[in-house]
Amino acid sequence: MAGYLTTHVLDTARGCPAEGLKIDLYRINGETRTHIRTLATNDDGRTDEQILPAAEFEIGTYELVFHAGAYLDACGTPPEEPRFVDVVPIRFGMSEPAHYHVPLLLSPFGYSTYRGS
Repeated sequence: MAGYLTTHVLDTARGCPAEGLKIDLYRINGETRTHIRTLATNDDGRTDEQILPAAEFEIGTYELVFHAGAYLDACGTPPEEPRFVDVVPIRFGMSEPAHYHVPLLLSPFGYSTYRGS
C-alpha cells in the first residue's frame, strides 16, 4: 500500500464544510521547515487532490497550516482584533506507508483534530 495524506475541514459553528480555506503543507526535518504545496478546500471541505499524493509520500514529520482567520473573515464571521483562532498549525508524524487523514473541526473560538480514516 502506498502512503498519502488527505484532510476534511468542517465549520462546526455554521454546521457546514469549510469551503475556500487555504492550507499549506510543510515537511519538517530537524529545524528545517520545507514548504511542499498550498491547496484550498472545495465545497465539501476537502481538497480536490490528495495533499500529499502517493508518488511524493515519505515517512517523516509534517505540518499542515490551516488559514482559519482568513476563512472566517470571508464567511462574514464578526471580526475580532486579533482573532482568537487565526492560523492553525498541526504537526504530526507519518510512520508507515498508509492513508493519513487529518481532519480539522473549526469554530471561531476553538478547533480539534484527530487521525481519521
